[in-house]
Amino acid sequence: MSYFYTYVLQSGKDGNHYVGFTRDLIKRLNEHDQGKVKSTKNRLPVKLVYWEGCLNQTDAINREKYLKTTWGKRYIKNRIKNYLTG
Repeated sequence: MSYFYTYVLQSGKDGNHYVGFTRDLIKRLNEHDQGKVKSTKNRLPVKLVYWEGCLNQTDAINREKYLKTTWGKRYIKNRIKNYLTG
């Protein structure tokens, strides 16, 4: 069974978040770190601040879309509140 992951990165350059989804989270994070992802290559360094697993690609895509909405951004902010404040 394949799993899919929705993830949130935080830019060390501007502090903004990037939301994406992937089948291979470790590989994708390495691609971000190496500057191979167009959306984040000018925002390096980035760090993983949140991720969640999904059982299929459709759920992961829908979750990614939700996390990019205003409500989704609030959800992430609340989920990682302790991480951001120490």
